[in-house]
Amino acid sequence: MSDDVRIVAATEKDTAIILHMIRGLAEFERLSDHVTATEAALREQLFGPRPAAEACLLYVGDEPVGFAVFFHTFSTFASRPGMYLEDLFVVPKFRNRGFGRQLFAHVAKIGAERGCRTMKWAVLPWNEPAIEFYRRLGANKVTEWDTFELELARE
Repeated sequence: MSDDVRIVAATEKDTAIILHMIRGLAEFERLSDHVTATEAALREQLFGPRPAAEACLLYVGDEPVGFAVFFHTFSTFASRPGMYLEDLFVVPKFRNRGFGRQLFAHVAKIGAERGCRTMKWAVLPWNEPAIEFYRRLGANKVTEWDTFELELARE
């Protein structure tokens, strides 16, 4: 395996890889039982006529070792777009080599190039390594808002 590292925009042919990464993330987050995604659903939502999000993959040589999924938000107060980082994951055996930082920077650069004012994301409160990672990047924890969720549709 080459040490050549590259980050590419995911395409429809990467759907199985993305689903594999989602399952790896869910396992890490102790949420495997929450994954209902299928290749068909991902294909439609990421690459269909009205994509809900975008994904990128980080490769070391020919091996996919990380991914990020992100989408645009909008701030009415600033009247500017923002970026929401839904998922960032690096396969465990490839962690602590700077790949997470590269994926994060890649998504942040896309946001900056598109005129986004901020990039936001959520982190589980027990995930101290991720919290420290984000703090080292200069991120601030937002404490003024509580997040709510309402389920709109069931499968």
